[in-house]
Amino acid sequence: MDRLKKLLAPELMATDTFVRAITHRSADGRHNERMEFLGDSVLGLIITTELYRRIPRASEGYLSRLRASLVNENALAVIATDLGLGDFLRLGPGELKSGGFRRKSILADALEALIGCIYLEQGIKEAERFVLTVYGARLHDLPTEDDLKDPKSRLQEFLQSRGFELPDYHLLGIEGEAHRQTFTAECVIEALQIRTQGIAGSRRKAEQEAAAKAFQLVSANHD
Repeated sequence: MDRLKKLLAPELMATDTFVRAITHRSADGRHNERMEFLGDSVLGLIITTELYRRIPRASEGYLSRLRASLVNENALAVIATDLGLGDFLRLGPGELKSGGFRRKSILADALEALIGCIYLEQGIKEAERFVLTVYGARLHDLPTEDDLKDPKSRLQEFLQSRGFELPDYHLLGIEGEAHRQTFTAECVIEALQIRTQGIAGSRRKAEQEAAAKAFQLVSANHD
């Protein structure tokens, strides 16, 4: 909480715009969803511009993956938690009881709404100052292009570059009720006698997990 207070002007925090930015739809009809929509675009512009300036030789694909890694729900929720934004949130009784101030989606949306609030009240320069400050080290220690590739792509490229056959993926099972299913997938590289499994909440994620395990085995033995 203290960190966020140091970054925001007292006059900004006294505005109706700020109150709306921290208000979840469960608490009031005048909630932050529209401001979140605006903040998402402002954040995207600021991060895109900063990456464009910082890495002049980066390809469009790499820039796109970098931006996605910086503005996704997980990244936003971590930043919001670091700032103590959850302590400011206005939530309805149900969300308060269920710990909504810790929920990733609520924290990420509130941070985007806050960025929208700063833009509306103080302009793009202050919004940029805030975003670049809270992102801090994340912009100085950017992942490499290889780090950002999904496990299936990394595995495929590794195998192709060494003349190995591509892996096969099989869905081994689905458990649980329709709204909360667990998928088990298998990654098979017959020529290398590799079989790995992944378990996740979607088939795609289960396959990615299996591919990540297979990549570890292949790269360790065929680097």
